[in-house]
Amino acid sequence: MKGAPGRGTLEKEKPPVFGMIQRTGEVVIRMLANVKQATIAPLIRETIAEGSVVYTDEYDIYNRLSEWGGAHRTVCHARGEYARDDDEDGFCEVHVNTLEGFWSLLRSWLRPHRGISQESLPLYLGFFEFVHNVRARGKSLLGP
Repeated sequence: MKGAPGRGTLEKEKPPVFGMIQRTGEVVIRMLANVKQATIAPLIRETIAEGSVVYTDEYDIYNRLSEWGGAHRTVCHARGEYARDDDEDGFCEVHVNTLEGFWSLLRSWLRPHRGISQESLPLYLGFFEFVHNVRARGKSLLGP
């Protein structure tokens, strides 16, 4: 099912899903009413530890991240930039590929369901978030 182009909204029946992921760590994903700074600010403040470095694309909604308690670095997809090595150590530390990979996994998992109601979507997102976040603990429970 193809939605209308542009940013999703609840009214368009294309609810926005916001996500944050710690590299090699846990993820937080939420269905939101909109993608305005007033909506995402409380979620960011309660999720991201003060002093963290936050990597995003150039979308202007993230402009206030440094005011919300963390350092902010961006890549500009519009210019074809997907990763950048700021400190010239040979490792491209500025990227959003971790979350892009997660979105790919989520889309693949949701695809067979062929459309999910807005009422049920938070439950599916919560389940997928839970499975992703306990995967490392589950492996350690199995032992050698």
